[in-house]
Amino acid sequence: MDPAIDRFPNLPERIDGLGDLACNLWWSWHPAARMLFKMLDRPAWKESVHNPVRMLREIPLEILKSAASNPDYLTHYDMILARSHSEMEAETCWFTENIVKSKCSPIAYFSAEYGLHRSLPFYAGGLGFLAGDHLKECSDLGIPLVAMGFMYPEGYLRQKVRVDGWQEHVAEALDRDAAPIERVFDDKGQRLVVKVPFIDPPLYVAVWKVAVGLTTLYLMDTDMELNDPWNRSISAHLYIGDIEQRLRQEIVLGIGGSEVLNTIGIRHSVLHLNEGHPAFAILERIRKRVEGGMSFDDAAQQARNTTVFTTHTPVPAGHDIFPFHLMDKYFSHYYPKLGLDRDAFLRLGIHPEQPAAGFNMTAFALRMSASNNGVSKRHGEVARRMWRSLWPDRKEEDVPIDSITNGIHVPTWIEPKMELLFNKYLPEGWLKNHDDPHIWDFIDDIPDKELWQTYIWVKIKLIDFIRERARIRWVADRPGPINIIAGGTLLDPLTFTVGFARRFVTYKRPDLIFHNLERLKKLLNNRWRPLQIIFAGKAHPADDEGKRILQRIFNFALDPDLGGRIAFVEDYDEQLAQYLVHGVDLWLNNPVPPLEASGTSGMKAGLNGVPNLSILDGWWLEGYTGNNGWAFNGSGDERDAESIYDLLETKIIPLYYRLDDNGIPHGWIKVMKEAIKNTGSGFSARRMVKEYATKFYRSALKSAVSGTSS
Repeated sequence: MDPAIDRFPNLPERIDGLGDLACNLWWSWHPAARMLFKMLDRPAWKESVHNPVRMLREIPLEILKSAASNPDYLTHYDMILARSHSEMEAETCWFTENIVKSKCSPIAYFSAEYGLHRSLPFYAGGLGFLAGDHLKECSDLGIPLVAMGFMYPEGYLRQKVRVDGWQEHVAEALDRDAAPIERVFDDKGQRLVVKVPFIDPPLYVAVWKVAVGLTTLYLMDTDMELNDPWNRSISAHLYIGDIEQRLRQEIVLGIGGSEVLNTIGIRHSVLHLNEGHPAFAILERIRKRVEGGMSFDDAAQQARNTTVFTTHTPVPAGHDIFPFHLMDKYFSHYYPKLGLDRDAFLRLGIHPEQPAAGFNMTAFALRMSASNNGVSKRHGEVARRMWRSLWPDRKEEDVPIDSITNGIHVPTWIEPKMELLFNKYLPEGWLKNHDDPHIWDFIDDIPDKELWQTYIWVKIKLIDFIRERARIRWVADRPGPINIIAGGTLLDPLTFTVGFARRFVTYKRPDLIFHNLERLKKLLNNRWRPLQIIFAGKAHPADDEGKRILQRIFNFALDPDLGGRIAFVEDYDEQLAQYLVHGVDLWLNNPVPPLEASGTSGMKAGLNGVPNLSILDGWWLEGYTGNNGWAFNGSGDERDAESIYDLLETKIIPLYYRLDDNGIPHGWIKVMKEAIKNTGSGFSARRMVKEYATKFYRSALKSAVSGTSS
């Protein structure tokens, strides 16, 4: 039986293609496909939180029958299904035309997290959304990529804030049957369960898959009765605090993930590691070659030549280091399988500047990958400085760590209303060719009035969403009135609005703008040109300092002296991120430099006409042109805060409120247009993935042809 029919037995035959469409996230970056579900029943679409799998399982049968006999609906249905099939079955694509002419074995992409859609909460932040955008763009370009990760039934962190402002972690298990994720079965029709090699007592993973257009993401789940309780919790949620359990999680991700691909029959030619968490996958590539008769040196060189490693964090504490005694506990039986003794193995992961610290996953990945990169030009420089001791015979500028600046998946992150406006004024087919910078010059042809009216509609949509979110929380959870006030119910859509949304960690300085409270109050309470600020974000469950910063901001939101102009919107997720980057007026970013590796949230804002006010670090060093937003240099908390106040007081706020007789801020709109033009091509995932393909994948695939695929 067709799995989609089995999953959605109530679907009438005439529209049973909705089942297949719902189970492939292709719909998530095609507004016309989303409209196909929305047209069935708008309240049901909203109630499902834009999750078509959940919607189709819960919607009354009479609604489906009505759609199956509605000519207008069927016209739209047939058009979308034909478009989907055409894209899925295309014989040529950018990849075959530019990188590899003939069919090749796939590239395996390993990551600890993936930000794909709010219905699949397998992400913590920017690293995950970068991975999700990478998968979507590989699908669009036809790159033969298969991805591996974890199915986290408890996600990362569902956040609720107490009345005193302290963040709490709320457990909420994923309903697997109501999400766009499917079980993988073996040839006998049984659930595919794979034993992770070299773990004792035995550890098993059930395998799930997510269809992301043409790309398949396989996810491992240890929550099965076959496993003992400690093993069952390995994949419970992201970034386990216990160091031994964290090591076990990364063994399962790298070694177990490799075994899953092997069991399914996928022999990948190239390995791409998104951060160091899955780096043990390299060991399996080497072990198989040694098992086939190669020496360790030859096997390691073949694996190295076909491995790409992307490092994301310039923060030393962000790199996993495992104590030697734990490495011995889990790998002592593995050393000889590589033809190595204990010391030779452990040296692969030792950082020369911290030889006694333990096995450093990033140091190991850098040593064992021929292609290494940071995620912005600045981060590439920082990474070469951080890791230069791995290559003591080279100058810093010659350290083999390149850079490919992150980009965002434009079809995912552009606001649908804004996309319709662009369709009207940009050349036909602009979205298909959006990495061509010349296309974006046509943004200037959009009348200021039309752009402003569209933007105001989107901004009102954001404020309405925040208020509705507060109402739902009030009804469902019965919090104190304090939470409802702090959550944004006092926001004014006519007031200049700054957005700040990201992980709450000390180096990102979420509370920097409160440094001089009296000066901030004057900006917030200005009678004629007021300012309001929306905050959102989560602190790691183990980061008490991050929680204290969050608590401080929450309490500022309750201070009447700040005029009700501060809001903290709890439980930051992909849906809230979409609304924020579309609907605020200005995106604020002020981490301690040089600790911003890239900063893709600012790109998402810029794409939608939201200028950045950002420190010159990460992508903004490349993105800032002088007329597409505002910038300041990191000079310490006090001077940085004063720079923000000065820019807001003297340039930004006056420009925003400078209106013509029709209420149009032409000067501000000029900055908006420059932000869109600069972001659309240069900071797109299309440009980024093409760089990976031309810089790294092409040469790695050539090396794979002369060696042996894994």
